[in-house]
Amino acid sequence: MSTSPSGEQWTLRHGRQEATIVEVGGGLRTYTVDGADVVAGYDEDEFCLAGRGQVLMPWPNRIRDGRYSFGGVDHQLALTEIPLSNSNHGLVRWLPWQLHWHDEDWSALTVRTRLHPSPGWSGTLDLSVNYVMDDLGLSVSVHAANVGDAPAPFGYGAHPYVALNDTHLADVELSIPAAREVRVDERMIPTTTEPVRPETDFRTARPLGSTSLDTAYTDLVRTRPDGAWEVVVGGLAGGDVRVWGGEGLDWVQVYTAKGADSGVNGTRGIAVEPMSCPSNAFNSGDGLVVLEPGQAWSGTWGISPGQLA
Repeated sequence: MSTSPSGEQWTLRHGRQEATIVEVGGGLRTYTVDGADVVAGYDEDEFCLAGRGQVLMPWPNRIRDGRYSFGGVDHQLALTEIPLSNSNHGLVRWLPWQLHWHDEDWSALTVRTRLHPSPGWSGTLDLSVNYVMDDLGLSVSVHAANVGDAPAPFGYGAHPYVALNDTHLADVELSIPAAREVRVDERMIPTTTEPVRPETDFRTARPLGSTSLDTAYTDLVRTRPDGAWEVVVGGLAGGDVRVWGGEGLDWVQVYTAKGADSGVNGTRGIAVEPMSCPSNAFNSGDGLVVLEPGQAWSGTWGISPGQLA
């Protein structure tokens, strides 16, 4: 039995790539090419901080005061972001996930868990995440099925950080193909969705400079042949890293504070978070999925490291 804070460790390998998936939260702890970090993860003996690589369901980001109404019933969730009095990043980050399947050479595996009712949450969902490595990088497919007897609200988000290694934060070149951004209040709860401002407009790739982002974007232009959008983190020694999102992932959060040149707890990185909905969707309804009994939702995103080019 593993004594790691993140539980059992399952390693994927394909060519020069290696990744570690963990039991606690079912998330992505490490991803490297030739031993160099692609994602800013955490060590096996460390506790996961700042959502690094975690799976965010049945909602990403925040629910104001942990309160929402659904199906005519008021719900109160536990508050997990105490300074801002919000419930943050769902209910499965610390649940145990089981290894369900892996292929013969361990270049692909699936983990799964069941989310049962708990205070503030009345649904029953079967959840699975499939991680696959190929010559282009890592793809992650997520599946959520309502196995309960009543409708359930649902949203999904992923929380990978692209590792910066020796690149200064100001020198990182970002490309974000989004026409609109979510504006938030002092508690990071959305107020409006508006056209991107000059300081948050990265539709043309440019250095981050002094800009600090903790920003959700939408109206994403899907330029890949498979219909996905992609955010490019460039200016890195190992080449550009592309984080992409497929159908149903119509929002992306970009968070730069953990990429600061000093004072960061853990490996420096910029979070690029594919999401099916923005923060507080259980109240606003923006991007919210309602899963009827027997219905399911799926989404796929991935990371294409420049080192593979």
